[in-house]
Amino acid sequence: MKKADVLFKNAIVLTMDEELRQFNPGALAVSGDSIVAVGAEKDLLANYEADEVIDVGGKILMPGLVNAHTHVPMTLLRGLADDLRLDVWLMGYMMPVEREFVTPEFVRLGTQLACAELIRSGVTSFADMYYFEDHIAEATAEAGMRALCAQSVMKFPTPDAGSYEDALALTRTFIERWKDHPLIVPGVAPHAPYTCTPEILQACASLAVEFDVPIHTHLAETATEVENIREAEGIPVIPYVKKHNIFDAKVLAAHCVHIDLGEIRTLSQTGAGVAHNPSSNMKLASGVAPVQKMIDEKVNVGIGTDGPASNNDLDMFEEIRLAAFIAKGFSGDPTAVPAATALTMATRLGANALHIGDLTGSLQVGKRADLILVDIFGSHNTPHFRRDPNNAYVQLVYATKSTDVSDVMINGNFVMRERELLTLNETDLMEKAQAYAIKIDDFLTEREESLLSKLVALGGSMEEESFEVQTKVKLTEQVDVKAALANSELKILRTKHYREHDAYFSFEDPSQGRLRYREDEFIDEAGNVEQVRARLTLIGQANEEEFKDDVLLSRSRYLAPATNSLRFYREYFKPVSETIIQKERLRWLVKYKGTEFYINFDSFDKPDLGNFLEIKTRTWSLRDAKKKAKLTSALLDQLNLGEHATIKDDYIELA
Repeated sequence: MKKADVLFKNAIVLTMDEELRQFNPGALAVSGDSIVAVGAEKDLLANYEADEVIDVGGKILMPGLVNAHTHVPMTLLRGLADDLRLDVWLMGYMMPVEREFVTPEFVRLGTQLACAELIRSGVTSFADMYYFEDHIAEATAEAGMRALCAQSVMKFPTPDAGSYEDALALTRTFIERWKDHPLIVPGVAPHAPYTCTPEILQACASLAVEFDVPIHTHLAETATEVENIREAEGIPVIPYVKKHNIFDAKVLAAHCVHIDLGEIRTLSQTGAGVAHNPSSNMKLASGVAPVQKMIDEKVNVGIGTDGPASNNDLDMFEEIRLAAFIAKGFSGDPTAVPAATALTMATRLGANALHIGDLTGSLQVGKRADLILVDIFGSHNTPHFRRDPNNAYVQLVYATKSTDVSDVMINGNFVMRERELLTLNETDLMEKAQAYAIKIDDFLTEREESLLSKLVALGGSMEEESFEVQTKVKLTEQVDVKAALANSELKILRTKHYREHDAYFSFEDPSQGRLRYREDEFIDEAGNVEQVRARLTLIGQANEEEFKDDVLLSRSRYLAPATNSLRFYREYFKPVSETIIQKERLRWLVKYKGTEFYINFDSFDKPDLGNFLEIKTRTWSLRDAKKKAKLTSALLDQLNLGEHATIKDDYIELA
């Protein structure tokens, strides 16, 4: 007789392997962290003995579910803000709260609470993307769960990184620490094409290839994202990220709602996995992913819950059922994504999408013992038909609830027995979570009428580059700027002529920054107005770091289209004071020593401030900002203005 540690018997065994083999009555043997035998009960009982033999009483024994995309610490933000547009939800609530509260302690508690919920619903593996991922990995491993943990990288400053260079360095250290861990697969998470520059996408791809770890990212989630990429780059999202080398690595792409057949084939050819998030996509009105088409093209499509703040739970049985229903309802084809396919997406295909299919996702000899027992004897799951071999899948997908999961084993260790969690104290976690909720409520109550919230609520808001290099000089004598530019080493890329009408709103709380309403009149060569553009800009307080005669500013800037009148915005934002500035602006986009700068010649009408020459550039990169700051003095010398005293104030301060 062969020896095993644990032997399960009297089970309906669903292997979820390529042949979808079933055994009833079936048995499975576990030794150490792995499955050593699976098959008919009579065969295993004849060949194996074990330290512990478990009669499961006719329950279903199947692979643990794989949650292919989530943000587990966001359990602490569950129910925070709902029934909102994605931009309002994300920028008006999630990001401000995250900036205020997300710390290592926050993500650890949120992860522990999530692991309790995930284990109870039969999940043994998940793919996470968030901040302080090192602490998420620690909490996950301590709970005994398996996860792809990917450290977020964005062009914005984030709770754990002041710049994207910091985030990349943090990611490298994180990967080095967790590579080859028995439960944690580290990865890199360039958040999305709209939150990352091409340089970030390329750097993340390079890092993932260097360490042979997955990339976890959001792709083609909303129609707006796709339209913006197509308008800016002339190509759809999937070709755009392919152009920046993302598919050189092992990719897990969340959502992929708005992609065509050619893009689906690219995903298939590059071996990328996709995480379908039905609840989140429906709740945020993002659309319905073409799941059946992806499966037909041999794409590994898993199922994810997305974060608990946009779902609002981590119930994978609910997602499996919804994935099947949505595919049928929106295609008009009741045979689309049948029950067996939906369950495969939540197990084997999901594991393949995470690039951990060699470890988990099916009950096969040599794979890790990641398995669950499902009690199918509740009134909602009775009676049981067995005429058709698909009946077990139908029962699990269309009738079973997450509360029917009774036992969970991960990596050969039980983390739940008879519905009792063994690695986490739920009561303690829920008490701590509620304490955070009270603090967050207080914070949001205080800032409910904040400028950013009100700006985002108007729609179309976007964050500008974080770092601004600017310097200006007052021209007390007549200076021929055009001649100075022509005689310099600068390459002029573009010239514009504007008439600008600015209204700056100031508020009682200066920490909220200023709001600028601007009307740009574009003037053609004949002096006629050819176009008018109106925009709102929320300008946060600046953190200044000086470089000789120049200044580097780090501050938040949000842009939004201004589709209403100035009077409307006065009444909507209710400023305590307003400053009007009107000026004529000649603007040149120039290249100097391989770096682009804007040079503005500004002549003021109101107030009468005189004439100024301003040099300005922005970037997401702190390193790039410092480099540009050092070039501005040389640029002034090129224009024969190096002897002029530079001014560090914005025009609003001068006015």
